[in-house]
Amino acid sequence: MGIPPRPPAQDGWRLPAPRLVALLFLASLLGGCAVGPDYQAPSLQFPAKWGSAHPTVSANGTEPDNLPPDLARWWERLNDKTLDGLIERAVAGNLDVATAKARVREARATRRQALAALAPVVTGDGSYTRADNGSNVSAQSGDITVSGPFDSFDLGLDASWELDLFGANRRSAEAATYGLDAAEENLRNTLLVLIGDVATYYVEARGYQARIALAQRTAASQRETAALTRTKLEAGTATALDVANAEGQAASTEADIPGLQSSYQQTLHQLAILLGQPPSSLNDLMKRSRPIPKPRLPIPKSVPANVLLARPDVRLAERQLAQYTAKVGQAEAARYPDVSLVGDVSTSATNVGDLGKNSTISWSFGPSLSVPIFNAGQLKAAVEYAQAERDEYFIAYRSAVLTALQDVENASVALQHERRKSRSLATSATSYRKAASLARALYQSGSSSFLDVLDAERSLYSAEDSYLQSEVAITTDYVSLNKALGGGWTGYVDTRTPEVTDEMAPHFVRADWAKEFVQSDGAP
Repeated sequence: MGIPPRPPAQDGWRLPAPRLVALLFLASLLGGCAVGPDYQAPSLQFPAKWGSAHPTVSANGTEPDNLPPDLARWWERLNDKTLDGLIERAVAGNLDVATAKARVREARATRRQALAALAPVVTGDGSYTRADNGSNVSAQSGDITVSGPFDSFDLGLDASWELDLFGANRRSAEAATYGLDAAEENLRNTLLVLIGDVATYYVEARGYQARIALAQRTAASQRETAALTRTKLEAGTATALDVANAEGQAASTEADIPGLQSSYQQTLHQLAILLGQPPSSLNDLMKRSRPIPKPRLPIPKSVPANVLLARPDVRLAERQLAQYTAKVGQAEAARYPDVSLVGDVSTSATNVGDLGKNSTISWSFGPSLSVPIFNAGQLKAAVEYAQAERDEYFIAYRSAVLTALQDVENASVALQHERRKSRSLATSATSYRKAASLARALYQSGSSSFLDVLDAERSLYSAEDSYLQSEVAITTDYVSLNKALGGGWTGYVDTRTPEVTDEMAPHFVRADWAKEFVQSDGAP
């Protein structure tokens, strides 16, 4: 078998200009054409004002409900430097945030891939062959005669461009762009939830510290009362029943301490996990007790419609709705003809130096048409599936809006009523503190029975513990309200740097797989 004959010589390889211009004009004319629905943000009805809470009044007496709330770095208004540092560490080290950043990189790469589909595709190929026809007969190609073994060199360049007349690729790029927006909103929402959780667990940990200290102080005071009662028993002015009651009450208070310490440690462990650290890594940092953080009140809540501009979960739902609306158009475009421009240039020779000569070059160029004629309704079903999927995200968006409004109303009501409760508990604790002091004084003077002391101390401990719990609840409700209003991280977050650095350049690899293969085959 000899060398294939060389294609006819060409005087260059100019494309037919009028036809090329006509095709390019048609492509540009139809370049803005697309089928399927064009996305428009849904219009929903929102209440003009919040219904459950009183309007917030600023320092000069005006109502700031029509002003945007100051939600940036809201946790700094708690005036706790330790909390500020923990939030900084959480943003940098939290694993959910790292996952959300990776998804942003995924969405960004997907968008680049979708945009690349709008551009022409050019590929090159080349080959070299050493062959012999197995005879002493000379092989002839054109004006070249080759005897015995011969070389064959081939180079080629292929190009194709899908004109995307009905917008399938443009809808795909549109969906990918919305998907990137959604991934970025998901990152913001992850940060919002993270910061709220860190603040909540931190406040609860400080609350447990305060309650442990209260229980220890109360138990120590009750032990002193029990010792005084035993002294009075020896003096004949108290009964054994009084001693048993005093010691029993002190032991009961001491029994609360291990449970509080367990809850404190579990809260601390969860806080460390949010920072991406081992559970016990915050023990030393949190060893020194600090007061329960107290927020600056009031908080301007703005109007309900403004919440939708601040809540990343609502914006995420809206971007997902836009993304899946574009996918409806992408599925619909698949039912229309597909036109592409295809061309190639190739050259072959028996010597490398001949590859660049005009006489060795061949080319082809022309349109390619693909028309879906019969598919048993598969493409129509794909459109219906995309429409149903889009409807799901429309419903999810409406649900996200209602949930956002509910979150603000609930957090506002909870904070408002917890503040009232805390004021009553503070008054109660003050009264019981006076009652306990008077009861002990009267008991020491012999003017009152021990039951009065027992009841007063029990009531005082309960009131002070309830007050501390209420103080924690006020701050956690403050955290919840800021989360509901969309307050979160406003600093820079690096979404470009990957978590794992890969070695992408050519290099030698370890043949561990070969060892495993040999071992699995029964070899030693």
